[in-house]
Amino acid sequence: MRTTEPTPLQAALEAGERAPSVCNTRPWNLSEERGRIIVATDPERLLDVADPRARELVISCGAALYNIRVGMRAQGSVPEVAILSDAERPGRLAEVAPGLAVPPDEESRAHAAAIPRRRTHRGPFSADIDDVMLARDLTAAAAAEGATLQPLTAEPLIRALSGLVTAAEHLHRHERVRTAELARWVRSAGSRRAEGVHAGDFPPDPDSGLFPGRDYGQQRIRGMLDVQGTVTGTVALLTTPGDTRGSWIAAGQALERVLLAAAAEGVAAAFHTQPLEEEALRSFIAERICGGAYPQMILRLGRPRPRGARPVAPSRPH
Repeated sequence: MRTTEPTPLQAALEAGERAPSVCNTRPWNLSEERGRIIVATDPERLLDVADPRARELVISCGAALYNIRVGMRAQGSVPEVAILSDAERPGRLAEVAPGLAVPPDEESRAHAAAIPRRRTHRGPFSADIDDVMLARDLTAAAAAEGATLQPLTAEPLIRALSGLVTAAEHLHRHERVRTAELARWVRSAGSRRAEGVHAGDFPPDPDSGLFPGRDYGQQRIRGMLDVQGTVTGTVALLTTPGDTRGSWIAAGQALERVLLAAAAEGVAAAFHTQPLEEEALRSFIAERICGGAYPQMILRLGRPRPRGARPVAPSRPH
């Protein structure tokens, strides 16, 4: 049991490990080096079929980077961040060092407290956001990191996006190499492994609701998430003006800032990245729905039915 307050570096490393990631692969290497934290990719956790450009991997690392910043700031140190500072090591995405000692602000405290509460939701919601001010705050959170959260309000656009998600998902279910890749990251009930998607985290029917989820079970593992609700939630796209590695890092930080601001108010998110894993569909969404901006994430936001707290995942060795 820890008897003293963690240092800013310790708090930041622990916060980084709790970030969301594609299929909960946790595809980052977080290490301490000369008084700073290094955020690097872990290529062994790349989804070669679903994510050949490593876009989703880098977005995941960007989410971990935001958590590191929050963890450090909540301990009273202003994080000093350098992005892609080593051209000879492209896998080294960021360096974060504790800077000026300043008491944490209200947002940093709220986001730090939300890190262990944030959970990815899979399935319909029990209630919508029903809070105009919160919706505005979430849009502002994305903008603060250089991204745009674009809520969709027109029913035809929502239906069109749902159709693209459905088409991509059902195509993916018939691709043997893709389903085999996904199966490596699905855990049965009782598994103690921290990585991967566990049976308790997805419903038995991936097609419940307007937006189908990934078929994690694949008729091998029955999902155990008890979803009670029929609400789609607020459908939104997270976009960036560019599509470089720097853009993906920004998208990851924006995504996690949105998720923590939402979690602080009891709102969760569901993700539907299937059509973004198909370049033709991603380009179509960019042109017809995003006005030429680059879509980095499709998500739904709403209030899930309360359930038990998730066990704390152990940190990977640093």
